[in-house]
Amino acid sequence: MKPLKPVFLKCAVQKYEWGKRGEESAAARIFSRNSGCPVEDKPYAELWMGTHDSGPSLVLFSGSSPDSKLLPLKEWLSQNPEVLGDRVVQRWGTDLPFLFKVLSVAKALSIQAHPDKELAPVLHKERPDIYKDPNHKPEMALALTEFEALCGFIDLEELKGVLGSLPEIVNLVGKESVEELLNIDRSDAKDVKAALQSVFTQLMSAKQDAVSETVLELKSRLIKEKQVRHLTTKEQLALRLEEQYPNDVGVLSSFFLNYVKLNPGEALYLDANEPHAYIYGDCVECMATSDNVVRAGLTPKYRDVETLCSMLTYKQGYPNILKGAEVSEYTKSYQPPFDEFEVDQCCLPAGRSTTFSAVQKPSIFIVLDGHGSMKIGLEDEILLTTGNIFLVPAGMEIILTANADSAETSSKDNDTNENNKSSTFQLCRAVVNSRFV
Repeated sequence: MKPLKPVFLKCAVQKYEWGKRGEESAAARIFSRNSGCPVEDKPYAELWMGTHDSGPSLVLFSGSSPDSKLLPLKEWLSQNPEVLGDRVVQRWGTDLPFLFKVLSVAKALSIQAHPDKELAPVLHKERPDIYKDPNHKPEMALALTEFEALCGFIDLEELKGVLGSLPEIVNLVGKESVEELLNIDRSDAKDVKAALQSVFTQLMSAKQDAVSETVLELKSRLIKEKQVRHLTTKEQLALRLEEQYPNDVGVLSSFFLNYVKLNPGEALYLDANEPHAYIYGDCVECMATSDNVVRAGLTPKYRDVETLCSMLTYKQGYPNILKGAEVSEYTKSYQPPFDEFEVDQCCLPAGRSTTFSAVQKPSIFIVLDGHGSMKIGLEDEILLTTGNIFLVPAGMEIILTANADSAETSSKDNDTNENNKSSTFQLCRAVVNSRFV
């Protein structure tokens, strides 16, 4: 058997219209360093690292020329399954169970949810043009900058307060339905869920003419009241969203969801069938290998309102924010309750080293900033710099070292790396969750 070594990857970028433009986008800057392509004055939304067919990574072989035909990572893994480790192969076959990304969000993403393991294959079979694969898609976002999102339904008492202050929404969905929700006993979880589902479904299913009129009424009222009082955070957000998506039902549905602001180094995880929308910022994101999205607002794309409203759990309450558990002096681990992945963040000061011990599962590393090196056993050091992305096989220990002059001094890079971390060698790793292997 040939000895295993890390392989470097050339990764794909997605230029969705909601991405940050040009050099403002962390995804663009890292993609440019990874691929050698110049950054254009276009929106760069997502850098993909993995095997999904919508944006597959390519394996860079030592000595290959720029115009060499590169092997897709998925094909390379099928030829080298030992890279994945026996248990991973037994569970997921000869493919990575996770998809790793860098996201740069300038404009709110759609009000959306991802199907679970039962629904995903059904949707894929019925609409393969819309739902690209049969897999579920739990995910986690680790903030690189301050990062804003909507996630999950607000609790019942907050929702009652919201509905009591928004006559426009009450008129749209009907006073009878709202009264039922306002008067419900929170101790009866089944009734609460049914009432919330009823009101939310009526809102999301309202005719466009009625939605447009309601959004205009809300906007006009808030602009007037802004002159005499300080608007709430949600009211300010609604006006922001209306500027981006005029006359959209997502402006109204945002009042039903938790507004979350992550600091750099905090993470938010999302199970299947939970409503959410990313609003602004840069993050590292990891998920099960899927691109299935059920949308219903804040988007020009296909909306599947009936599916979204029927699939949601309608669980209420503020989401769990992960701060990261220290696994070494320089590394934090973020472990969501999903078998497919967890994420490590490593910030090495100049001249310092850290070891990633051998584990029986594959890893993908991305260098977010700085210069350093990787050491494997007795082999020569491999130099690393911003934009390097590489897969480390199962069972391999690596030692990472930051150069003495690790910092990169680009002002835009420093904008992305908060908390005075510009003098560090910064990496993130996606790896199969420790709870599985």
